[in-house]
Amino acid sequence: MIFQLIDDHSRHAVASHVAWGETSEAAIVVFDKAVAAHGVPQRLLSDNGSALNPPRRGLLGQLVVHLMALGVEPITGKPYKPTTQGKNERFHQTLFRYLDKQPLAADLAQLQAQVDAFDHIYNTQRPHQGLPGRVTPLTAWQATAKTEAPRPIREQIARSRIQHPRAHRPRLAPLPADLPPDTVVKKLTSAGVLYLNKLQYMVGAQHRFQQVLVITNGNKTGDKITVTDLEGEILIEHRRPAPGIACVGNAKPPGPSTDKPRPSPKS
Repeated sequence: MIFQLIDDHSRHAVASHVAWGETSEAAIVVFDKAVAAHGVPQRLLSDNGSALNPPRRGLLGQLVVHLMALGVEPITGKPYKPTTQGKNERFHQTLFRYLDKQPLAADLAQLQAQVDAFDHIYNTQRPHQGLPGRVTPLTAWQATAKTEAPRPIREQIARSRIQHPRAHRPRLAPLPADLPPDTVVKKLTSAGVLYLNKLQYMVGAQHRFQQVLVITNGNKTGDKITVTDLEGEILIEHRRPAPGIACVGNAKPPGPSTDKPRPSPKS
């Protein structure tokens, strides 16, 4: 599953994220990537996927709550009207043609690297036929004045906390005192991932933004990593991966299915 965000005016690719499935956590990750690089937008247009627009089903989803807390207006296209997201759909097609010419990615990290390389080429090297003068998206992006970041409305924040309290980041607990030398405290990402020595370990999206203890000397040979919560409950245990492996899963199937989904487009 490839999540992509582009600027509607300039076609500039602002963020992309590769994930095992279409989840709210992955949608939040790609949005947060865009915010970290370019600031908070005024509004966000998405399609009607369950991870992106559950309000149409009577639910207040995690992505919508996340947007509301920042003052961003969530917008969705009409059901069964893909032309509303036509620019992004066209963007997907260009990406797929690029990926078809690349070596088959062995894991998510390699696929993410390929997508990142495509975004760079798309933004900086490829004249866009949909832009005046066939300039690059980066040129159009830089030539456009940026609007100020929106201000969250208190009523929106209160509503989001009441209707979906789990969508907000938990407060960080006090750090444990007198940790052993082989133990460090890490904060998980919005996808429930931690990074250690340039390796990515998936702990679980249900633990996102939590602090965890990482024990790096679990046996005599020191080749095991153990991750626990601050109460000492073990969340994952792994042997150190072989050289060349950048991502380590949590031995749990992604999403509701036991089969890993093939990467597919999603805006």
